[in-house]
Amino acid sequence: MAWQQVYDPLGNMALSTAMGAVPVVVMLVGLGFLHMKAHIAAGAGLVAALLIAILVYGMPPGMAGNAALLGGLTGLLPIGWIVLNIIFLHQLTEQNGSFQILQDSIAGITEDRRLQLLLIAFAFGAFFEGAAGFGTPVAVTAAMLIGLGFSPLAASGLSLIANTAPVAYGALGTPVITLAKVHGYDLMALSAMIGRQLPFFSLLVPFWLIWAFAGRKAMWEIWPAILVTGASFAVTQFLVSNYIGPELVDVIAAVVSMVCLVSFLKVWKPKTIWRSVSLKGHEKDGGEAHAMAAPTRHSRAALIRAWLPWVFLSVFVFIWGLPVVKTYLNGIFAPALKIEGLHLLVEKMPPVVRTPTKEAAVYAFGLLSATGTGILLAAIVGGLVARYSPLQLIKTFGKTFWLVRYSLLTIVLMLALGTLTRYSGTDTTLGLAFANTGWLYPFFGTLMGWLGVALTGSDTASNVLFGGMQKVAAEQLGLSPNLMGAANSSGGVMGKMIDAQSIVVASTATRWFNHEGDILRYVFFHSIALACLVGIFVTLQAYVWPFTAMVVR
Repeated sequence: MAWQQVYDPLGNMALSTAMGAVPVVVMLVGLGFLHMKAHIAAGAGLVAALLIAILVYGMPPGMAGNAALLGGLTGLLPIGWIVLNIIFLHQLTEQNGSFQILQDSIAGITEDRRLQLLLIAFAFGAFFEGAAGFGTPVAVTAAMLIGLGFSPLAASGLSLIANTAPVAYGALGTPVITLAKVHGYDLMALSAMIGRQLPFFSLLVPFWLIWAFAGRKAMWEIWPAILVTGASFAVTQFLVSNYIGPELVDVIAAVVSMVCLVSFLKVWKPKTIWRSVSLKGHEKDGGEAHAMAAPTRHSRAALIRAWLPWVFLSVFVFIWGLPVVKTYLNGIFAPALKIEGLHLLVEKMPPVVRTPTKEAAVYAFGLLSATGTGILLAAIVGGLVARYSPLQLIKTFGKTFWLVRYSLLTIVLMLALGTLTRYSGTDTTLGLAFANTGWLYPFFGTLMGWLGVALTGSDTASNVLFGGMQKVAAEQLGLSPNLMGAANSSGGVMGKMIDAQSIVVASTATRWFNHEGDILRYVFFHSIALACLVGIFVTLQAYVWPFTAMVVR
């Protein structure tokens, strides 16, 4: 017998919203203020979510447990699988010294830490977001920055801030494609609308990133390079999203941005070289940072060997992201496991959907097509090319697993929490609180997308969760559904830096274990400030000329 979600179980929307927020508040307070270890805070949040779902929302206990189980499985694959294998690759490159050569080659492009940050965290990270998404860019860029000598707080926090503007088109456009497919939006119109919102922030984020790292004065010292990086990415993002489609927006824009920045640095140099590796104002935070010595020059053969693992990574991740490859690999092995006791037993209700809709609960065990598997193969190929023996690879993999074991547990618990809130309807209660804001809805509807990503860790999941509600609310208020569907995704990207799974990925990549709360406290202001700016911009597009002329009807 199906169980119907109830979004106001207490008969008072304010009280129901407060109760719906309890699990998230428990986890965030435990993590950010009580300084709990991440897996303990996540476990406490999950227990709170189970109690609220069962005792307040009336969800049958078996269904609640199965929803948590589904989330935990999703935490292991694909998210945890990505983290494990990217750290495995990093371990291999560190052990044989090739990562040091990689550091020297990057320093050969520029010794200025601000410019290294633009190149790696923003441009290179955007490429991995576009090709794979789901935690890959933060894992790669944070690991590279920590290897270059950045403090753990700087490497973690700045990788999270940089991984914002590209998120809506991540994993070859998956968030946009899913939003259009699930909720009946026109794909090209939606892609174009997002492409008329995010480029402004693609231009802003590189400035914001360097300001957050080095301060306003140091940011203005390199404004030409920042402008080249952001403008080349933003213009390409607009053109591809509006005239080609969502699939390759980030990949093309990232490559163009990297090429433009590296080419520009051949003819322009900053007056002063910024060598600090800690966040301005946080010099005593972030654990141990080290300044990198003057880069050593290496032979071309040594440079090729050092870059090969990362070239393999880029190639494998891009191939694994292609829909035709995913379809082929899933055809070989990808059992769909229906979660008995949950599958098609939960019904979403109006006003979230037009008619009662049963929620599927299927876990796709797509091990072959998972991005993490492509990363694992890149690591193995890179290891063999670097003359590791099979036994050495196995030993290093085992050591890597032991190194990240608590991080994997944390991801499992956090995904269990996020999935349970989805099936119990508690996150929808929070979304409806934003929806009941009248003419301010364009602003708060954007923050709904931010909330969705902060809760679920995925712009795709947020679009599935709130995309239908955005469409219904927009039609009721006489707004463009494309505007608010795009706002859900554009606002959501700013929630990516505070979602628990991304923070755990960052702390794991930098090996700054048990400091997730420090990272959360640092990035929270940046997340909410940027989300509010997106909300203001969407409000202008809704009501104020000439911004209204940008709206795709």
